Amino acid sequence: MAITSTAATSTTAQAIASGTTQGTLAQNFETFLGLLTTQLKNQSPLDPLDTNQFTQQLVQFASVEQQLKSNDTLTALLTASKASTATGALGFMGATVTADGAKARLASGSATWRLDVPRTAASAAITITDKTGATVKTETRSLAAGTQDYTWNGRTTSGATAPDGEYTVTIQARDATGQAITVKTEVTGVVDGVDLTGPEPVLSLGGLTIPVSKVKTIKR
Repeated sequence: MAITSTAATSTTAQAIASGTTQGTLAQNFETFLGLLTTQLKNQSPLDPLDTNQFTQQLVQFASVEQQLKSNDTLTALLTASKASTATGALGFMGATVTADGAKARLASGSATWRLDVPRTAASAAITITDKTGATVKTETRSLAAGTQDYTWNGRTTSGATAPDGEYTVTIQARDATGQAITVKTEVTGVVDGVDLTGPEPVLSLGGLTIPVSKVKTIKR
């Protein structure tokens, strides 16, 4: 049997270079080595492998080997980074944090949001919705400039008592000239749990979940 064509070997090397998983990459790498070795053993003495082609295959060989080692290194770095992130997230336990967000938890007849109003709002339409998106409370009031708390007592627009749970506040504010004002909302709470199962640690504040990336301040 004579194998003088480099097409199969070259194709295999290209497939390795575009591999997406470590298992597939290693398997294709072994196939590449097998094809190259067989080709060298069975080349015709009268028509040996072209030197340029052989050099190209060796370059592909080195490239694939380097990619395998790079994947191993990257995996190790990702593992170390994840462990470091998890350790840091656990340090939030018991701390009082403030985070960007429009969601707060109503418990025992109280839910509080911290508002950041850049300038005095002559009219601010405040809407509170439940987890299904249904509106449970609306009111219009003025808001002073600066940072302030807005506390909802759990009473709906009709006067009923809303059940404990997660609610979202939306504020559409305007100044005395009618210009729109962007009011930023934040939530504050004590961290009583940390979820490390996802790509980013998530903090639990009395049942309210906050991604670590949303945290702005930490107090103990």
